[in-house]
Amino acid sequence: QVQLVESGGGLVQAGGSLRLSCAASERGLRSYTMGWFRQTPGKEREFVGGSSASGRGTWYADSVKGRFTISRDSAKNTVYLQMSSLRPEDAAVYYCAAVWYSKGANYPQRIGEYDYWGQGTQVTVSS
Repeated sequence: QVQLVESGGGLVQAGGSLRLSCAASERGLRSYTMGWFRQTPGKEREFVGGSSASGRGTWYADSVKGRFTISRDSAKNTVYLQMSSLRPEDAAVYYCAAVWYSKGANYPQRIGEYDYWGQGTQVTVSS
């Protein structure tokens, strides 16, 4: 079972950038498809972006496409979410998630398609 810990959240002005990190407890993160989600109070958790196990494939929600980028550092067993041109509507608690690479959909975007979750990190965007 892999444990995930997010970090890097904080307060940023609209138009600014922030990089979130998701550190995994076990080696071999390259065996997991990774996803980033976000949630605001009273709303369902929504998909932000995903990264294939190899790291060569990424996919994003339309709302963040062109502004957010997912990358991996296998040596550090960490996945990153680089967020740029942030908007007030990007403010949320951000979660990373993982699923074994061979399980489920090729480009998972639904909550139920991921098995492991971090505790979340808060991102606040001031206008």
